[in-house]
Amino acid sequence: MHTLYGSKGSGSAAIEAALILAGIEHRMVQAAEWKPEEVKGLEELKKVNPLGQVPTLLLPDGSVLTESAAILTYLGLQFPQSHLLPADPSRRGQAIRGLVFIAANCYVCIGVIDYPERWVDNPDPALRERVIAQTKRRLHGLWDQFADVFPASPWLSGDRLGALDLLAAVVSKWSGSRQHLAESRPAFHSLLGRIETEPRVGAVFAAHWPPK
Repeated sequence: MHTLYGSKGSGSAAIEAALILAGIEHRMVQAAEWKPEEVKGLEELKKVNPLGQVPTLLLPDGSVLTESAAILTYLGLQFPQSHLLPADPSRRGQAIRGLVFIAANCYVCIGVIDYPERWVDNPDPALRERVIAQTKRRLHGLWDQFADVFPASPWLSGDRLGALDLLAAVVSKWSGSRQHLAESRPAFHSLLGRIETEPRVGAVFAAHWPPK
Protein backbone atom coordinates (compact mmCIF):
# COMPACT_ATOMS: atom_id res chain seq x y z
CA MET A 1 0.00 0.00 0.00
CA HIS A 2 1.09 3.57 -0.66
CA THR A 3 1.70 5.68 2.47
CA LEU A 4 1.31 9.44 2.32
CA TYR A 5 2.92 11.55 5.02
CA GLY A 6 1.28 14.94 5.26
CA SER A 7 -0.54 17.43 7.43
CA LYS A 8 -3.75 19.42 7.29
CA GLY A 9 -3.42 22.62 5.30
CA SER A 10 -0.16 21.54 3.68
CA GLY A 11 0.91 20.59 0.17
CA SER A 12 0.02 16.99 0.91
CA ALA A 13 -3.58 17.91 0.03
CA ALA A 14 -2.66 17.86 -3.67
CA ILE A 15 -1.16 14.39 -3.39
CA GLU A 16 -4.07 13.06 -1.36
CA ALA A 17 -6.50 14.32 -4.00
CA ALA A 18 -4.35 12.82 -6.78
CA LEU A 19 -4.35 9.42 -5.09
CA ILE A 20 -8.13 9.56 -4.94
CA LEU A 21 -8.41 10.49 -8.62
CA ALA A 22 -6.12 7.59 -9.46
CA GLY A 23 -8.12 5.17 -7.29
CA ILE A 24 -4.99 4.26 -5.32
CA GLU A 25 -5.51 2.73 -1.90
CA HIS A 26 -3.30 4.50 0.59
CA ARG A 27 -2.56 5.06 4.25
CA MET A 28 -2.39 8.59 5.67
CA VAL A 29 0.10 9.56 8.38
CA GLN A 30 -0.18 13.03 9.89
CA ALA A 31 3.35 14.32 10.32
CA ALA A 32 4.56 17.91 10.48
CA GLU A 33 7.50 19.51 12.27
CA TRP A 34 5.41 22.58 13.12
CA LYS A 35 2.66 20.58 14.85
CA PRO A 36 3.74 19.06 18.19
CA GLU A 37 0.68 16.80 18.26
CA GLU A 38 1.98 15.02 15.14
CA VAL A 39 5.35 14.08 16.67
CA LYS A 40 4.64 10.34 16.46
CA GLY A 41 3.94 10.55 12.75
CA LEU A 42 6.99 12.76 12.28
CA GLU A 43 9.19 10.13 13.89
CA GLU A 44 7.82 7.56 11.45
CA LEU A 45 8.31 9.95 8.54
CA LYS A 46 11.95 10.65 9.39
CA LYS A 47 12.71 6.95 9.18
CA VAL A 48 11.97 7.11 5.45
CA ASN A 49 12.82 10.77 4.81
CA PRO A 50 15.30 12.27 7.30
CA LEU A 51 14.41 15.79 6.07
CA GLY A 52 10.92 15.35 7.48
CA GLN A 53 9.28 16.88 4.41
CA VAL A 54 5.56 16.74 3.74
CA PRO A 55 4.32 15.51 1.44
CA THR A 56 6.39 12.35 1.28
CA LEU A 57 5.00 9.33 -0.54
CA LEU A 58 6.25 5.88 0.38
CA LEU A 59 5.65 3.45 -2.48
CA PRO A 60 4.73 -0.22 -2.01
CA ASP A 61 8.23 -1.28 -3.11
CA GLY A 62 9.76 0.79 -0.31
CA SER A 63 11.06 3.64 -2.49
CA VAL A 64 10.40 7.21 -1.41
CA LEU A 65 9.12 10.17 -3.41
CA THR A 66 9.28 13.80 -2.29
CA GLU A 67 8.55 17.18 -3.94
CA SER A 68 4.91 17.70 -4.89
CA ALA A 69 5.54 18.29 -8.59
CA ALA A 70 7.66 15.15 -8.85
CA ILE A 71 5.09 13.03 -7.01
CA LEU A 72 2.23 14.29 -9.18
CA THR A 73 4.23 13.69 -12.36
CA TYR A 74 5.10 10.16 -11.24
CA LEU A 75 1.48 9.34 -10.42
CA GLY A 76 0.29 10.73 -13.74
CA LEU A 77 2.80 8.67 -15.70
CA GLN A 78 2.46 5.49 -13.63
CA PHE A 79 -1.34 5.55 -13.61
CA PRO A 80 -2.41 6.98 -16.98
CA GLN A 81 -6.02 5.92 -16.39
CA SER A 82 -6.15 8.60 -13.68
CA HIS A 83 -5.88 11.36 -16.32
CA LEU A 84 -3.71 13.30 -13.86
CA LEU A 85 -1.58 14.11 -16.91
CA PRO A 86 -3.09 14.60 -20.37
CA ALA A 87 -2.73 11.76 -22.86
CA ASP A 88 -1.78 14.16 -25.66
CA PRO A 89 2.04 14.61 -25.58
CA SER A 90 1.90 18.36 -26.22
CA ARG A 91 -0.67 18.99 -23.49
CA ARG A 92 1.20 16.64 -21.16
CA GLY A 93 4.37 18.63 -21.68
CA GLN A 94 2.57 21.87 -20.83
CA ALA A 95 1.04 20.32 -17.71
CA ILE A 96 4.47 19.22 -16.50
CA ARG A 97 5.80 22.68 -17.33
CA GLY A 98 3.05 24.18 -15.16
CA LEU A 99 3.83 21.85 -12.26
CA VAL A 100 7.50 22.85 -12.37
CA PHE A 101 6.57 26.55 -12.68
CA ILE A 102 4.62 26.37 -9.42
CA ALA A 103 7.32 24.38 -7.65
CA ALA A 104 10.24 26.51 -8.87
CA ASN A 105 8.59 29.90 -8.47
CA CYS A 106 5.53 30.05 -6.21
CA TYR A 107 6.63 27.44 -3.68
CA VAL A 108 10.02 29.14 -3.36
CA CYS A 109 8.41 32.48 -2.54
CA ILE A 110 6.22 30.91 0.13
CA GLY A 111 9.32 29.48 1.79
CA VAL A 112 10.81 32.97 2.03
CA ILE A 113 7.55 34.47 3.34
CA ASP A 114 7.17 31.81 6.02
CA TYR A 115 10.83 31.61 7.04
CA PRO A 116 12.66 34.86 6.12
CA GLU A 117 15.34 34.04 8.71
CA ARG A 118 16.58 31.32 6.37
CA TRP A 119 17.52 33.98 3.82
CA VAL A 120 18.48 37.00 5.94
CA ASP A 121 20.72 36.48 8.94
CA ASN A 122 19.14 37.87 12.12
CA PRO A 123 16.87 40.41 10.39
CA ASP A 124 15.53 43.25 12.50
CA PRO A 125 11.70 43.50 12.54
CA ALA A 126 11.60 46.21 9.88
CA LEU A 127 13.84 44.28 7.48
CA ARG A 128 11.90 41.10 8.12
CA GLU A 129 8.64 42.82 7.18
CA ARG A 130 10.18 44.33 4.03
CA VAL A 131 11.41 40.92 2.90
CA ILE A 132 7.99 39.40 3.48
CA ALA A 133 6.13 42.23 1.75
CA GLN A 134 8.38 42.26 -1.31
CA THR A 135 8.26 38.47 -1.64
CA LYS A 136 4.46 38.53 -1.46
CA ARG A 137 4.41 41.06 -4.30
CA ARG A 138 6.69 38.76 -6.25
CA LEU A 139 4.49 35.75 -5.52
CA HIS A 140 1.29 37.48 -6.54
CA GLY A 141 2.89 38.64 -9.78
CA LEU A 142 3.97 35.09 -10.52
CA TRP A 143 0.40 33.88 -10.08
CA ASP A 144 -0.76 36.54 -12.52
CA GLN A 145 1.79 35.24 -15.02
CA PHE A 146 0.70 31.66 -14.41
CA ALA A 147 -2.95 32.52 -15.03
CA ASP A 148 -2.01 34.20 -18.32
CA VAL A 149 0.30 31.42 -19.55
CA PHE A 150 -1.79 28.42 -18.53
CA PRO A 151 -5.41 29.05 -19.52
CA ALA A 152 -8.14 26.56 -18.61
CA SER A 153 -9.53 24.41 -21.41
CA PRO A 154 -11.75 23.76 -19.44
CA TRP A 155 -9.26 22.64 -16.75
CA LEU A 156 -5.63 23.59 -16.39
CA SER A 157 -4.76 19.98 -17.21
CA GLY A 158 -6.90 19.95 -20.35
CA ASP A 159 -10.30 18.39 -20.78
CA ARG A 160 -10.13 16.59 -17.42
CA LEU A 161 -9.30 17.59 -13.86
CA GLY A 162 -5.66 16.73 -13.32
CA ALA A 163 -2.43 17.21 -11.45
CA LEU A 164 -1.84 20.82 -12.47
CA ASP A 165 -5.29 21.81 -11.25
CA LEU A 166 -4.70 20.20 -7.88
CA LEU A 167 -1.31 21.80 -7.26
CA ALA A 168 -2.49 25.24 -8.36
CA ALA A 169 -5.55 25.06 -6.10
CA VAL A 170 -3.45 24.06 -3.10
CA VAL A 171 -0.45 26.39 -3.44
CA SER A 172 -2.65 29.39 -4.22
CA LYS A 173 -4.24 28.95 -0.78
CA TRP A 174 -1.25 30.55 0.90
CA SER A 175 0.19 34.04 1.46
CA GLY A 176 -2.85 36.00 0.30
CA SER A 177 -2.70 34.70 -3.27
CA ARG A 178 -6.41 33.90 -3.54
CA GLN A 179 -7.38 37.37 -2.35
CA HIS A 180 -5.01 38.93 -4.87
CA LEU A 181 -6.28 36.77 -7.74
CA ALA A 182 -9.90 37.58 -6.93
CA GLU A 183 -9.12 41.13 -8.03
CA SER A 184 -6.38 40.66 -10.62
CA ARG A 185 -7.54 37.50 -12.40
CA PRO A 186 -11.20 36.85 -11.43
CA ALA A 187 -11.73 34.13 -14.06
CA PHE A 188 -8.71 32.21 -12.77
CA HIS A 189 -9.86 32.74 -9.18
CA SER A 190 -13.24 31.27 -10.12
CA LEU A 191 -11.52 28.26 -11.71
CA LEU A 192 -9.59 27.58 -8.49
CA GLY A 193 -12.89 27.52 -6.60
CA ARG A 194 -14.31 25.10 -9.15
CA ILE A 195 -11.30 22.82 -8.76
CA GLU A 196 -11.52 22.56 -4.98
CA THR A 197 -15.25 21.85 -5.03
CA GLU A 198 -15.13 19.21 -7.79
CA PRO A 199 -17.10 16.27 -6.33
CA ARG A 200 -14.28 13.72 -6.38
CA VAL A 201 -11.81 15.92 -4.49
CA GLY A 202 -14.06 18.39 -2.68
CA ALA A 203 -13.95 16.40 0.57
CA VAL A 204 -10.14 16.52 0.59
CA PHE A 205 -10.04 20.30 0.27
CA ALA A 206 -12.80 20.73 2.86
CA ALA A 207 -10.90 18.56 5.33
CA HIS A 208 -7.68 20.54 4.85
CA TRP A 209 -9.38 23.94 4.76
CA PRO A 210 -12.77 23.65 6.50
CA PRO A 211 -15.35 26.11 5.17
CA LYS A 212 -15.75 29.14 7.43
